[in-house]
Amino acid sequence: MEFEYSKKTREYMEQVTDFMQKHVYPNERTFVDQLEAQPTRWQVPPVMEELKRRARERGLWNLFLPESEYGAGLTNLEYAPLCEIMGRSPIAPEVFNCSAPDTGNMEVLVRYGTPEQKKQWLVPLLEGTIRSAFAMTEPRVASSDATNIEASIAADGDDYVINGHKWWTSGIGDPRCQLLIFMGKTDPTNRDRHTQQSMILVPRGAPGVKVVRMLTVFGYDDAPTATARSSSRTCACPRRTSCSARGGASRSPRAASGPDASTTACARSAWPSVRSRRCAGAPPPASPSASRSPSTT
Repeated sequence: MEFEYSKKTREYMEQVTDFMQKHVYPNERTFVDQLEAQPTRWQVPPVMEELKRRARERGLWNLFLPESEYGAGLTNLEYAPLCEIMGRSPIAPEVFNCSAPDTGNMEVLVRYGTPEQKKQWLVPLLEGTIRSAFAMTEPRVASSDATNIEASIAADGDDYVINGHKWWTSGIGDPRCQLLIFMGKTDPTNRDRHTQQSMILVPRGAPGVKVVRMLTVFGYDDAPTATARSSSRTCACPRRTSCSARGGASRSPRAASGPDASTTACARSAWPSVRSRRCAGAPPPASPSASRSPSTT
């Protein structure tokens, strides 16, 4: 197999490296200082938006999307060395709008989203004006194998009713988070375990979505994006506005919730980095309010 960099890859590598040296590395300390100066750690330092604006002006934006009209159209082989360069700074991926979980969530919307869903969620994600979260893992099961997921998504008239408890909900601590992609079982009795699950779009502000507390790893948080622990009880989603992929096929549910709905989520933790702080426990985001539970284990 040929692993030589293409001309296009080498050009992007030079541009990304130049941008990192001129703009990203010199502003790592500025990012930390601005983060520490915020009323809470769950607010975005202004320098991040300035760096994003500059990267977009340079055309170094949405580099992750392969074979798509929305991104650079790079293959995994072409994109890999750019990831290596961006990975040298903890703030760099977001600067280029190439940070998780938005990257994977945008790919889901590109492949399975309806025109309405793309307009509502994909466009602002591609523009970097909002962020998203991914709610898959759960505290009671080995969730790296998604067939173990216990959260349920049940059709009920024009709605999907969601019940579950999520753990390490990536990205939900970010105040710009507007959307969750939630994984649950829609067909638990199906003999094929790998087609029991679906993913559904849930607006961050839907009734029943509740952050319980932010989590840490070895005492470090990942402000301001973070990961949280979450649970959903009787959270109803109207089919029209949320998108799910089930068994490889696309579906179109919608998200709404009832008065008894309760979805809790835990914020993402990270390894020690320039954007992390060692602390006894990460503070909950200012909105919505979150209660603290005694242990992360």
